[in-house]
Amino acid sequence: MTLQATPLNAIHRALGARMVDFGGWDMPVNYGSQIEEHHAVRTDAGMFDVSHMCVVDLQGANVRAFLRGLLANNVDKLQTPGKALYSCMLNERGGVIDDLIVYFFAEDRFRLVVNASTALGDIEWIRERNSATGSDVTITPRRGDNVPDGVAPLAIVAVQGPNARAKVWATFPSTQASEQLKPFNAVTVDDPLVGEIMVARTGYTGEDGFELVVPAESVAGVWEKLHAAGVRPAGLGARDTLRLEAGMNLYGQDMDIHTSPLDAGLGWTVDLQSERDFTGKAALQSSGQRWQFAGLILRDKGGVLRAHQKVLTAAGDGEITSGTFSPTLSQSIAFARLPKDVAPGSDVQVEIRDRKLAATVVKLPFVRNGKALVS
Repeated sequence: MTLQATPLNAIHRALGARMVDFGGWDMPVNYGSQIEEHHAVRTDAGMFDVSHMCVVDLQGANVRAFLRGLLANNVDKLQTPGKALYSCMLNERGGVIDDLIVYFFAEDRFRLVVNASTALGDIEWIRERNSATGSDVTITPRRGDNVPDGVAPLAIVAVQGPNARAKVWATFPSTQASEQLKPFNAVTVDDPLVGEIMVARTGYTGEDGFELVVPAESVAGVWEKLHAAGVRPAGLGARDTLRLEAGMNLYGQDMDIHTSPLDAGLGWTVDLQSERDFTGKAALQSSGQRWQFAGLILRDKGGVLRAHQKVLTAAGDGEITSGTFSPTLSQSIAFARLPKDVAPGSDVQVEIRDRKLAATVVKLPFVRNGKALVS
């Protein structure tokens, strides 16, 4: 099978990146030391090619009403242009089709950013719901493999870390229009060298920074200028350890179409209070929350927490969904789906290679803005 490639593929290879198959995309896992890339993001600034993710523009007079029914979170929270919202998109059984970010720009114009591996299925589902509801919304994918004729493809570079915003501003002065931008907001600027840049104060690392949505034809220049300004390239390996430390779910591991967001620690993204109906609401109300989603810290030596390991608790068995060694904490950490009665601070055991190793249940996240929140 031929892997898909982002517009930065040649640059990754020129930098000596170790490339892997990531959901059908040829992506860099690291450029040398994954640990150093991780620490660069926690202490300075790093950047990730996330152009495999897919921007989807939605336009039409009924687009807000359409999104009210499509998403589990309530887009009526979006009233200021540029405001963003994290949400799950559910099937009728309440399973997670995808988790995404929705941006509001005008009453007739919203933007979604969806995950790479689910993008084609997401677009098919959105089109199906659009047809079924008669919403007459125009749906325009902006990733290179599925852009309609005459529409310019977009690429995304995530610049993350305590110095990320300052380095973006210094490299592209046009982006200084984002200086007062609050987290989970975006602004669009016109740059003389790049063209239109959507500057979003969002990310997947637990650090401050931007996600820059730029014309695909300009993204190589953006990457090279940021690199010259001292922003370190980082790959999927560091992205995974950073997001796990930050308590951020990964689609396909921590939730999927068989998982309720209520059982994946995402109840805060689901609006069950308003009268608004949405796909999957009835199923969530019927089933309720059956599991709790929490963090684990391995206390015994001799193993690393990994997905699918069994967790033994006094209230019954649970399972790890994501696990890794935390470079910031120098400990093995994990997310786990546990019986609801297992409280933070509880001692549990994890089965690792026929051994039962001690671990402690903790509230998420483990790390945020460079600071450890657990010990």
